[in-house]
Amino acid sequence: MSDKPAPMVSADIPHSARIWNYWMGGKDNYEIDRIVGDKSLEIDPDIATMAVQSRQFLIRAARYVATECGIRQFLDIGTGLPTMQNTHAVAQGVAPESKVVYVDNDPTVLAHARALLTNTTDEGVTDYVDADFNNPEQIVTDARNILNFTKPVAVMFMGVLGHAQSYEGMRRIVSTVMDAVPLGSYLIFWDGTTDSQAYVTLCEEYTKTGGAPYTPRPRDQIRSVFDGLELVDPGVVSITKWRVDDTNVGETRPISAYGGVARKP
Repeated sequence: MSDKPAPMVSADIPHSARIWNYWMGGKDNYEIDRIVGDKSLEIDPDIATMAVQSRQFLIRAARYVATECGIRQFLDIGTGLPTMQNTHAVAQGVAPESKVVYVDNDPTVLAHARALLTNTTDEGVTDYVDADFNNPEQIVTDARNILNFTKPVAVMFMGVLGHAQSYEGMRRIVSTVMDAVPLGSYLIFWDGTTDSQAYVTLCEEYTKTGGAPYTPRPRDQIRSVFDGLELVDPGVVSITKWRVDDTNVGETRPISAYGGVARKP
């Protein structure tokens, strides 16, 4: 963990990570987040489903690459506020020796990460890099101090690159990190899409609150993030449909959030 002092956190401007936490039933949010969160639910009731199902997708995808692919290193970029079953808990639950590096540059996330993102096993490593995903070169440099980049890494972007300034910027961020990791590494990625006008409207209205703008993108732009990689079945699909088995409980209809898992060949 970084030794820098935790920066001040504003309680009068809505914050996407805290609103997401609210939708997931968490307590790490302020009144302004709950107000904006409730107004957002009026615009698009599916957003709460997206919040819950995004975590279910993370759990399934991280467990898959740890169990089926033997991945023992994880680089979770734009991690957001800690909630239930974070990446290190899933990975170290499968393989106690797993190393997990979380990346974010948000003061709210940093404050909580210091307190909550700690090892679940004696053998594993859980650490935090304070960096902006718009500077992927710095992320790679800092992550090399913790992870072994001669061995496969699971790179994760979980619903955060709608905050990238452009489609080209999103592609550059992902490709820079994936170019740095070795063959046999995996990309786990999902993001919001333009399938639902209600969701598009919600994002437009959120920008008006002063929060950081979030841009949903067409499905084909989400798919293009995986260009040059070998997609794992069932490919790029709604996150509610990615490797869901009969024992899963909860929402399984498609929502405006698509993602997948792919291997660097």
